Amino acid sequence: MDLWQYFTLDYHGAPFVLFGTVHIVTMVLVALFILGLTFFRGASEPVRKRVRWTLAIVLWLNEIAWHAWNIAVGTWTVQTMLPLQLCNVLVWLEGYMLLTKNYSIYEFAYLLGITGPFQELLTPDAGPVGFPHFRYIQPVISHGLLMAVGVYMTTVEGLRPTWKSIARVFVITNIYMLVIFFVNSAIGSNYLMVNYKPDVESLLTLLPAWPWYIPWMEIIALALIFLLYLPFMIKDWRAKRVEV
Repeated sequence: MDLWQYFTLDYHGAPFVLFGTVHIVTMVLVALFILGLTFFRGASEPVRKRVRWTLAIVLWLNEIAWHAWNIAVGTWTVQTMLPLQLCNVLVWLEGYMLLTKNYSIYEFAYLLGITGPFQELLTPDAGPVGFPHFRYIQPVISHGLLMAVGVYMTTVEGLRPTWKSIARVFVITNIYMLVIFFVNSAIGSNYLMVNYKPDVESLLTLLPAWPWYIPWMEIIALALIFLLYLPFMIKDWRAKRVEV
């Protein structure tokens, strides 16, 4: 079998089918992997340290492989491949956080590192390329691990967000979006999808035209963030009732 066919740009294998069997199985496997990581709760620090290092190294190597592949097939451009997308930034930051347990990065890893990648796994930008091509597998690994890290650091390492975390993440992310808007305008890119609506099937397809889909994106993001924070809000509310 010629394995190189799964790395070629001109791939003639099975196409990606949204919510097809392969897509659903992929999401189930990612969910099982994330669930499996929670079983390290209560493990010794040396064991958990090895888990964190493994997750960080795989995150980084997978991202490096993505850039190497795009360079090899001639699709690497400053308009599409600079590490400015939210998930690309989180890959490097979450890797660092896994090694240092940096709480400031954890806030983003939990509140954004789960919600954003989840949407990417739900409606991936795989185009016509399906499993087992590298173009399909690499984003699954990247986005799956980003979600897994946020869950792992919360359930196993014991970190948790606060109301201030939501405020910090929201403000800093909006400042970053504003900066990226001007970067996009300067180099003709569309990082973070803030300059125009991309021509791909995603949640944005259902939203109004530019710029009105941007506030809707923020409303949806905030709703998902509050949903992620809800278990901690309920826990704090119950703790206060017990104290009373």
